[in-house]
Amino acid sequence: QVQFVESGGGLVQPGGSLRLSCAASVSISSIYTMGWYRQAPGKQRELVAGITIGGSTNYADSVKGRFTISRDNAKSTVFLQMNSLRPEDTAVYYCNRQWPGGPYPYWGQGTQVTVSS
Repeated sequence: QVQFVESGGGLVQPGGSLRLSCAASVSISSIYTMGWYRQAPGKQRELVAGITIGGSTNYADSVKGRFTISRDNAKSTVFLQMNSLRPEDTAVYYCNRQWPGGPYPYWGQGTQVTVSS
């Protein structure tokens, strides 16, 4: 089964930046759309951004213009560049398949992002 290992989170002040990475245990070349998800305390997990094999992207309205998703199929890695971070971006961030079929039922450990002064 595919496994995802997320990294790059941390504590950052409002307005700061972080770059998250996600390494997959299998080639992601056959996964049409990969996505980044996040789950804040007491809330459901939500899709933040997605990217197709061809590089087309989609973003949640709350992060448009601030986050950028990218992927390196040769290295089976997906990235999330996060700029102008806000306290409401605080969450555990995960990567997983977006399409087809939605996320796999197994999730990585995620990476904690905390935005606070």
